[in-house]
Amino acid sequence: MIHGSRYPRYATTVIGAHSVPDWYEALDRLVSAGQLSMASMADAQFRSMEGAILDQEVAGIDVVTGGEMHRRTHNRHSPPNAMLNFFWQKIPAFQGATRPKTITPHDPDVFHPSATCRGQITDSIDLGLVDEFKTVSGLTGKPVKITMTGPHMLSAVAFDEHYGDSARMMADIGKLLRRNFRMLVEAGCRNIQIDEPLLTMAEDKDVMAAVDAINLAIEALPEDVHVSTHYCQGNYAVGKEYDGQIGHRYFDIGRYKADLVCRIECTSLMIEYDMASHYKDCLGDKQLGIGAVNVQDPKVESAETVVERVRANDWLAPEQTIITSSCGFNHLPRRTAFGKLQAMAAAKRLLGG
Repeated sequence: MIHGSRYPRYATTVIGAHSVPDWYEALDRLVSAGQLSMASMADAQFRSMEGAILDQEVAGIDVVTGGEMHRRTHNRHSPPNAMLNFFWQKIPAFQGATRPKTITPHDPDVFHPSATCRGQITDSIDLGLVDEFKTVSGLTGKPVKITMTGPHMLSAVAFDEHYGDSARMMADIGKLLRRNFRMLVEAGCRNIQIDEPLLTMAEDKDVMAAVDAINLAIEALPEDVHVSTHYCQGNYAVGKEYDGQIGHRYFDIGRYKADLVCRIECTSLMIEYDMASHYKDCLGDKQLGIGAVNVQDPKVESAETVVERVRANDWLAPEQTIITSSCGFNHLPRRTAFGKLQAMAAAKRLLGG
């Protein structure tokens, strides 16, 4: 069974993160030095959320996010990282000091400050998704999407001192997400996205356990809820100031697992544009978000380039096609991110969406 209400053909949406201002890091240092209050940092995050929403509205994006601006205090991979540490800190089993963990065979010096799981993950925790939805919805009349890190990513990057079984840990995370997704739906949210960047590196058995955990998380959601799964391979590094090198995907190691990912009972899959051909024989009735603007490219694509990347998949029906980016915009300058949003919206018009 495939969950959810489909988007109109060539609908545009973002993966989640918007451009994080470089002054975030300076404000974070002032907070650490006691020269700025956390309330002031929260105010800066809120104003950045307003800006992220406005950029999406002005560009003409159909389904928007809050840019995940409140999940960060700066743009590097140290806490609170928007995908991992932000959520680990809310789960008692993961709370406590972090320690470095290497995350990519591309470069052994690239690591993440990882939490340690020391107890059972219960489903009674509020992850803050409802508050995020209410805040973002209060700032826009557009459909709002809430993004959430998936069970595999949350477990694979952590150290495990409790379960000794990744499938069991992912299943408990799936139950936790199920409760929070149901709370989201009760609050009026109709667009949910689950993010899983590490699946290409994983063994098939772990991917299947992740699929089961995600299906557990989204089971019995109402038919009018659009559930997306974002499957990328780590499009983090652009520019010499970042930990990794430009031109590679951190987690592009191993077999690309479109056949297994398509077993997730979601409405759509959000993927990198050059991976779309893998879905030709296994997509079924799902929609496919073509990540036709490349967040690793500091140049802004033309609308025609986006159209070309979408049309390269002539096997994909227009009614199944969503236009998005290859990953989040967090590491890109605001002007670049906004230009890429405009290119997505202009491509939709050229395609007749």
